[in-house]
Amino acid sequence: MRINKYIALICALMALSTLGMAAQDAFSPYSRFGYGALRDNATSSQRAMGGVGYAMQNGRQINVMNPASYAAMDSLTFLFDMGISLSYQSASDNASKTSDWGGGLDYITMQFPITKHFGASIGMLPVTSTGYAFGSEIENGAASYQGTGGISLLYAGLGYRPFKGFSLGANVGYMFGNITNDNYVYTATGAMSLFERVIQVRDYSLQFGMQYSLPLSRYDRLTVGVSYTPGKDLRGKTFGIKYDNNESQTPDTTQTIHLRHNYSMPESWGAGINLNLRNRWMIEADFTYQPWKNAKYTTLEGFEGVRFDNRWKVAAGLQYTPDMRGSWIQRVNYRVGAYYDRDYVMVGDNHIRKQGVTAGFGLPAPGSKTVVNLTFEYFHRQATPNPLVKENYFMFTLGVNFNELWFWQSKLR
Repeated sequence: MRINKYIALICALMALSTLGMAAQDAFSPYSRFGYGALRDNATSSQRAMGGVGYAMQNGRQINVMNPASYAAMDSLTFLFDMGISLSYQSASDNASKTSDWGGGLDYITMQFPITKHFGASIGMLPVTSTGYAFGSEIENGAASYQGTGGISLLYAGLGYRPFKGFSLGANVGYMFGNITNDNYVYTATGAMSLFERVIQVRDYSLQFGMQYSLPLSRYDRLTVGVSYTPGKDLRGKTFGIKYDNNESQTPDTTQTIHLRHNYSMPESWGAGINLNLRNRWMIEADFTYQPWKNAKYTTLEGFEGVRFDNRWKVAAGLQYTPDMRGSWIQRVNYRVGAYYDRDYVMVGDNHIRKQGVTAGFGLPAPGSKTVVNLTFEYFHRQATPNPLVKENYFMFTLGVNFNELWFWQSKLR
């Protein structure tokens, strides 16, 4: 429908005008460490299934988790998907309890065919997010800690299907963003000092993927997928600034370090297996591994050191569609999922662990293939063996997946 094309264009323009408004993973004191909270490349429909996608092949949904999936779309379809999130978080320790809201524009993706065997995608995704604010008592005064920012990714990808059932793909991206960590120190005499660290990332990234789909019967198929992102030294710089309110001097830049050879991100491996039964049931299980233990992260003067450990995540999800060609209620997608994530950051000798459950719906728009995806997610995060801060999140994601035959013109007038 022509009206849907206009709606998609309007949404795209609105989204592009707010590129700097990356959604926050609410507020978490754990995002103070390293590069902040990691964000996986899952769209709203995938999040409702626990964040799976390495083996997912669906010509009606964009799957950035594995660029090989771009080759699965037909030669007439144009896809545009954007998502916004709203989250509520409560955190508690032995002394206090806090809560906060977060949210905003989350991701923008587009996908379109090039030839019968090639498909392409472009978009913007969050890589990490930082957001926290808390305080503590120190000798002869008090301290407070605040942080904002994150790293985002602009990407362009290509998927190629050399023969039936097998596809390859690659994404080329540009990572950018600032992470700011502020340490305030207040003395009993009323003086205040601020030690600020800023990490500026300006770098490229690569991602490669492969999928193979094996028909089990006329209506059933099994798909396996693998995704690989090479590790690399980051480019950009980090610097520290000291502000002092009891002196008339200008802020003092205490130290500047180039990220290259001093800060890095490790390689990332993802593998999944997907079972599609009679175009009604889709079941997938994924595993993600990132060897963060040896990643570089140079300590800046005035800030404590950070320890990393290897990250791994397991996720599983299910989608049920009663009848893809039936009535409106029969074409609704029903989704559930769950995951367990051991984070890359360590606080002292404690690992950070996160476990969540998800659910959602894919609501078809009347008269078109466009789908409105609603996702509900709950997860719990805490350190172990010492729990430190316990966090509970409730997150709602709204995604609109426009699906139009933009490359087909009717000859009927």
